[in-house]
Amino acid sequence: MNKLTSRTLNIIVIVAALGYFVDIYDLVLFNIVRVPSLKALGFSGEDLLTQGKFLMNMQMLGMVLGGILWGVLGDKKGRLSVLFFTILIYSLANIANAFVVNIMQYATMRFIAGFGLAGELGVGITLVSEVMTSAKRGFGTTMVGAIGILGAVLGYAITAGFDWKMAYLMGGILGLLLLVLRVFVVESGMFKKLDTQQVSRGNFLMLFTNRKRFLKYLYCILLGIPVWYIIGYLIAYSDDFSDKVLHINGTVIAGRAVMIHYIGASIGSFLWGIIGQALHSRKKSLWIAFTVLVLFTAAYFCSFGLSSTLFYGIIFFLGIAQGYWIIFVTVSSEQFGTNLRATVTTTVPNFVRGSVIGVNALISFLIPMYGKWDAALFTGILCIGFALFSLYKLNETYGKDLDYIEEV
Repeated sequence: MNKLTSRTLNIIVIVAALGYFVDIYDLVLFNIVRVPSLKALGFSGEDLLTQGKFLMNMQMLGMVLGGILWGVLGDKKGRLSVLFFTILIYSLANIANAFVVNIMQYATMRFIAGFGLAGELGVGITLVSEVMTSAKRGFGTTMVGAIGILGAVLGYAITAGFDWKMAYLMGGILGLLLLVLRVFVVESGMFKKLDTQQVSRGNFLMLFTNRKRFLKYLYCILLGIPVWYIIGYLIAYSDDFSDKVLHINGTVIAGRAVMIHYIGASIGSFLWGIIGQALHSRKKSLWIAFTVLVLFTAAYFCSFGLSSTLFYGIIFFLGIAQGYWIIFVTVSSEQFGTNLRATVTTTVPNFVRGSVIGVNALISFLIPMYGKWDAALFTGILCIGFALFSLYKLNETYGKDLDYIEEV
């Protein structure tokens, strides 16, 4: 690991960051073009919401299944091969997105795009964590998050100047260009070391056969769920919620809300990462981030009658708070040995993303009985409560030596 030059390390961090950049570009792009693309396919009214949720669920299902496959392959075959195949699948699927003519074709392409993207963040963070020193890997993963999340800004900028089909095409082309850069990336030395050992690699079932290991894995997943509660409901449907529930004074546009939120998240990724490095503690940084998250989630629900400008401001600070995402992924990676690290680091964020299906289903189930405000608030309290408990239970990982294996 220490034989790698600074230039090589920089390339690895840049490539991992750009992989996450494309990941976020696609996730945000769909939220922005959801309405115009569905209108182009002939949908209107409530169908725009129901069909949009269907497509989001298909994409997230693809990410959950892809997360398992790419994580296992990352531990069995290597980090680099997964990074190549995932971006290739995503790129081709996104190009195909531009040519769909009905909802089933659209859903299929969203599923495949999600399946491909599933390996980008987890495997990228795994690689960065393993090639950098224990003292500096926090800086490396922080840069991956801060740069990668800016993909949301590009997604919004492109949709402002081009139609939804061209936006999908450009996402696919970006992915193909990224393949060229990956020629210069080297494999993790820790992973190569496994070739000399008789050890079970990428055994997904190992996460469930040991109680302590399973609980640690579960806590990692629960820690991240508030992020996708916020993104997948409070931000994605901020136009509907602000108009029908909060009665915001002015028009709130979902696409603009997504962009503002992710600008905040990029700042938050950098901020919480630097705070963690300064305090020599990932957990202390996460506790501070959650304090901000709770405060601005409360502000969101109490923003009755505010101007749209102030409401966008709350959305921005919610973004800063949920910028803890990259630390959460880093902590998940640092909790497990080299022979399971890619499996964990890839499945955990994708299970969290997939949780948006359950989160939205719970809110939809509660709405007829309690209304949108109460249903969304109760679900948020549940998500954040489980996350805080999980943070309390997880061990500190700052400075931890990652060169070890998980025993069967």
